Amino acid sequence: MERLCGPKLPFWVANQTLHTDSPDLPECFQLSVLSWLPCVYLWLACPPYLFYLQRNNKGYIMMSILNRVKTVFGLVLWIVCWTDLFGTFHELQQGDTKPPIYFVTPLVVGMTMLLALFLIQFERLRGVQSSGILFIFWFLSVMCAIVPFRSKILQAKYQSEISDKLRFTTFYFYFSLIVAELILSCFNEKPPLFSNIDTDPNPCPQSTAGFLSTMTFWWFTSMAIKGYKNPLEAKDLWSLNKRDSSEVVVPKLLREWEVEQAKAHSAEDQSTQALYSKPPPAGESNHVGGESSPEEVEVLLSKQKDPKKPSFLRSLIKAFGPYFLIGSAFKLLQDLITFVNPQLLKLLISFTKQKGAPTWWGYALAFLMFFAAFLQTLILHQHFQYCFVTGMRLRTSIIGAIYRKSLIITNAAKRTTTVGEIVNLMSVDAQRFMDLTTFLNMLWSAPLQIILALYFLWQNLGPSVLAGVAVMILLIPLNAAIAVKTRAYQVEQMQYKDARIKLMNEILNGIKVLKLYAWESSFKDKVLEIRQNELNVLRKTAYLGALSTVAWTSAPFLVALTTFAVYVTVDKNNILDAEKAFVSLSLFNILRFPLNMLPQVISCIVQASVSLKRIQDFLSHDELDPESVDRTNTATDSSVTVVNGKFTWAKQDPPALHNINLMVPQGSLLAVVGHVGCGKSSLVSALLGEMEKMEGDISIQGSVAYVPQQAWIQNATLRDNILFGKAYNEQKYRCCLEACALTQDLEVLPGGDLTEIGEKGINLSGGQRQRVSLARALYNKADVYLLDDPLSAVDAHVAKHIFDHVIGPEGALQGKTRILVTHGISFLPQVDNIVVMVEGRVSEMGSYQELLKQNGAFAEFLRNYSLEDIIEEDEATEALTDEEEDFPDDALSNHTDMVDNEPVVNEAKRQFIRQISIISGDLENPKSRSVRKRLCSERKHAESDSEKKLPKVAKLIHAETAETGRVKSKVFWEYAKAVGPLLSLFICFLYGCQSAAAIGANVWLSQWTNDAAQNVTQENVSMRVGVYAALGMAQGVLLLANCLLSKAYSMLRAAKLMHLYMLQGVLRAPQGFFESTPTGRVLNRFSKDVDIIDSHIPDNIDIWMRTFWYTVNVLIVCSALTPLFLLVVVPLMVFYWWVQRFYVATSRQLKRLESVSRSPIYSHFSETVTGSSVIRAYGRHDAFVLMSDMKVDENQKSYYPGIVSNR
Repeated sequence: MERLCGPKLPFWVANQTLHTDSPDLPECFQLSVLSWLPCVYLWLACPPYLFYLQRNNKGYIMMSILNRVKTVFGLVLWIVCWTDLFGTFHELQQGDTKPPIYFVTPLVVGMTMLLALFLIQFERLRGVQSSGILFIFWFLSVMCAIVPFRSKILQAKYQSEISDKLRFTTFYFYFSLIVAELILSCFNEKPPLFSNIDTDPNPCPQSTAGFLSTMTFWWFTSMAIKGYKNPLEAKDLWSLNKRDSSEVVVPKLLREWEVEQAKAHSAEDQSTQALYSKPPPAGESNHVGGESSPEEVEVLLSKQKDPKKPSFLRSLIKAFGPYFLIGSAFKLLQDLITFVNPQLLKLLISFTKQKGAPTWWGYALAFLMFFAAFLQTLILHQHFQYCFVTGMRLRTSIIGAIYRKSLIITNAAKRTTTVGEIVNLMSVDAQRFMDLTTFLNMLWSAPLQIILALYFLWQNLGPSVLAGVAVMILLIPLNAAIAVKTRAYQVEQMQYKDARIKLMNEILNGIKVLKLYAWESSFKDKVLEIRQNELNVLRKTAYLGALSTVAWTSAPFLVALTTFAVYVTVDKNNILDAEKAFVSLSLFNILRFPLNMLPQVISCIVQASVSLKRIQDFLSHDELDPESVDRTNTATDSSVTVVNGKFTWAKQDPPALHNINLMVPQGSLLAVVGHVGCGKSSLVSALLGEMEKMEGDISIQGSVAYVPQQAWIQNATLRDNILFGKAYNEQKYRCCLEACALTQDLEVLPGGDLTEIGEKGINLSGGQRQRVSLARALYNKADVYLLDDPLSAVDAHVAKHIFDHVIGPEGALQGKTRILVTHGISFLPQVDNIVVMVEGRVSEMGSYQELLKQNGAFAEFLRNYSLEDIIEEDEATEALTDEEEDFPDDALSNHTDMVDNEPVVNEAKRQFIRQISIISGDLENPKSRSVRKRLCSERKHAESDSEKKLPKVAKLIHAETAETGRVKSKVFWEYAKAVGPLLSLFICFLYGCQSAAAIGANVWLSQWTNDAAQNVTQENVSMRVGVYAALGMAQGVLLLANCLLSKAYSMLRAAKLMHLYMLQGVLRAPQGFFESTPTGRVLNRFSKDVDIIDSHIPDNIDIWMRTFWYTVNVLIVCSALTPLFLLVVVPLMVFYWWVQRFYVATSRQLKRLESVSRSPIYSHFSETVTGSSVIRAYGRHDAFVLMSDMKVDENQKSYYPGIVSNR
């Protein structure tokens, strides 16, 4: 530096800087280090920042007054810097030679100001509203300029005349301008032109927040104030940032997953080619059909490796890794700052020992400790924000991927994957990834913190630290064994959880049958048996968790004990004084966090690895081939063509349909008949592409409408069920209702066609459901209609009406291609062609007359079914005559629903349905209709003749409401009762004792360090070490007792009771509850909420209790040692209590809203899985995916501000 500054300007003068009551830095140091530091930062940060701006163009910001002022100030700063430079050149000409530093610094600073000027304009062109890079630059510039600012004032004060007036003036100009630039950089520019921010009615303010606001989360304050004044509602929530929405996040993951799948398939193909591309031996002709010997093939197959599976983990890393790495960078910075405070503490203790040290040292050290802690907090919360947002995106993308996959998996895959299991994948397994992202950085951060802590401990205590390292190494194999065992238990627990949710789903779907047969008790026992197995596994996991927690929580103490014990016993000259003890203790406390976190991180990784495998296996299932049905072939006159078709439900199963050859002319009506189980419905499924095509070709011209055998009804209004996404056309809609005999039903329904239909059409009779399904197909205006026995759930005359008005030659679908599966022989003479199915084959095909003449399978079918139809009609007429007065309305519709819900309905039950449906008035014969007309006319006569208004439609499915205000003490009391009131108090007492033992150990250590001052170190060593060890062991024993008592016994007991009460409540609920409560809402309670009671609540209680007792004990000790401490702590406690009340009000309500908005995701999913074949047939796949994405985004709208409120 002497070359730059010259001999007259020294770089460092200790007496002038440190050992004086009025410290100042030398001019050379000010001109070099302080001037260059901000410049070096900006030049280093600029290349990556410019690259980022080049890749992320948000639009163009118009030149505003703020931008103009910044630009003018930047330009003036450059002029000021170069004025200094030209002033130096002028002095050189005058013969006054200055050191090179006077040339270099103005040049460097001037060039940097030009760079800042360029960045101001470039950011404007790229749509940056607030620049973090420039804010830090101006902040550093002001910080570094404060010292010269003070120095120049002191020089002016003590000197009679200012020697260098030019530089004195230019510096104060410079200082004023950089302060102005710093203030201006706190304000935001206007949003970029053509940005979509203005179009959003309630945008998230984060998108327009400035750098300072983003770092301090100040942008969230408006919601916190709103939540404090009034309980938040869904309408108060901000829209989700587009970058976090399903629209952006899910395709990103799916792209990476498709790449992984392509890699796996290409690797599999290469291995297959390598296996079978062996060249033939010389002299042997390579004739077609030549085969290797069986032995050779066997050897080749034995050498073939398992096919490579696509890695879902790699897809996640590629999709979300870069964003997560920003959070990792914050974590690294925070870890390094953590170790600044122990070093500052060391300096502070040494300062207290020095008698003549300047007092400003103490103030400077105290300020630096505060600033380091403040900076650490700021950076840590940015790290958490990035981690939580990554977790949120992971959950969104995983749910989206699972939903999309569930719509297109094959029937073989559906056998192995139940609805309950997929709901668990969406709720529990996706949540595991969210939990993992919070702590994932600890995988590298914990070892880094441990290494740094041990390094500083080595500096402090020397080789004695190796004793502590040995203790830590001994704990690693124990923890590894625990982790392996825990993973096995985790897999087992998830299997039980899947089985329980599957059973609950089946119970909820068949609840009406359950209640009619009074089977609640037996099914409750079944669920509780699975739940008991699940709790047994949880108990084993809790035992292992208790061991792991005790081992790692005691680890810092054991390390401290062994290190201190070895240090004082290995050499008589080693004295444990306050500086060594408390600096070491602060390092041990830093060590405590990574050591405490490691078991939790390992546990999270274990759980996430299980979930990862489950999700990966599900996403790797085979998908339906969209190309199996050719929809582009327009060469033939036939609408539907099947040539040599051979189909199966699963690749490993024998074929369900053989040798199918079918040609259906355009506009014709084809009936498919045959006995039960002969493959009629399978044929329809094959035409829809729902089956695996083994051989042959299928082609369908035009769009398809499908009416399944069991009608699929959405939880929506009757009108929405019929429209199914199509635009409403009044005339067309009324024609459909009339044709499908739904007009009279609308009169019975409370809100007409705007009546809300419950899940699975629970408030409609079987016949009504089938007719709504038929009306949906009719309204859809398709080219080809596949009607899978739509007339089975309705009685004979309704069937005739529907056939005449919809399906038949004179019906609404005349001219359309119709394939009708039916048992109703009375309609067969009116169809164009008949296909007779026998054991999965087309036995006969032709017109009614042709098949009668052949006297084959069709004639036998007629003989069997004609007798049944005669009996049925006679009995139905007789029943109607006897009972018409008793059953004027749909009195037995519930009973028909019960039978409809049976998965396989044999012929006897079909007769029963038909009889009942006649009585229940699906569409009455003339006699019963007259009864209803008479009743209707009486009701009309009773009403006033004035214009009637439609009654207000009562909503069937009530929206799930969230509680407001504080969590009621009753809720806590219920949980405490489930744990056991006395046991709860005893657990609290144990936590208090454990914390007291920890504080006692620190107090004892302080007494131990006092021995050094009294020169009685050696006499008391064994007693000091012994008592310190006893207090540590007491901590360990109390902790073990606490873990076993709370997590392995009492809280599992509470989880068992809570689940039992909830199960009893659901099973004992009246039928009305199930009609007005979606299945997904109940499943949400039994999956996600039960998982929270099992796993999360015990952990949260543990953290809260430890923090509470530790705080209480620290306050007691500090107050006892320094009573003046109370003067500071009481106002602080009041302030913190107010802050807690202020933020918890919002945070709590957001948590509730998040829980409420979670249920629709699962309800919608359950509904979708049931009707997946209908959704695919109508080509509504994308619309349902969009609906699911909207529900997930709605849920994340409350989750996102929830994580911000905890910052």
